[in-house]
This record gives sequence, C-alpha cells and structure tokens, in this order.
Amino acid sequence: MSRVTLFPDTLAVLLLERFGNMLTLARALAASRRPLDLAGLDDLAGRLAAACLDLPPEQGRALRPRLQGLLAELDALALACQPEEGAAP
Repeated sequence: MSRVTLFPDTLAVLLLERFGNMLTLARALAASRRPLDLAGLDDLAGRLAAACLDLPPEQGRALRPRLQGLLAELDALALACQPEEGAAP
C-alpha cells in the first residue's frame, strides 16, 4: 500500500475538520446522555497541535480563527458533559 504525503497546511486543515467532526459527534452523544470515550479526541488534539506547529507562522495565524472555534466547541462539550442539577450521580 502506498502512502500519501500531504503538505503541512493540508494536513492541518484535514485534522481541523476531523477534530470538528468528532466534537460534533461527541456533543450529540453528550446531549443525549450517552457514554463518551474521549481518548481518540485527545490523540487527535495532539496530532492537530503538532501539525499546526509545523506550519510557517503566516499559515498558522490564518488557522487561528478556526482553532478558536474548535476551542469554543470543546468548551461547549465540557458543559454538555456536566451532570444536570439535581440529577443522581
């Protein structure tokens, strides 16, 4: 099987999209009070951070708004995972 080599900016954008899709799925599961395994999300966050660090500064700055959007989504996921008030643990 051959491997495809991606340019750093392409890899970072693909990982951004994948991370966003995983957050969307995780938020839907959390909203329905279904169990979540966030280990894959943690691994993907590390890969995304590494890909962003590989970018030239101007390309990294161009991705900043999208990264900030993912941070907001991650904060929303954290809120969705909190137990409801008055709910049994």
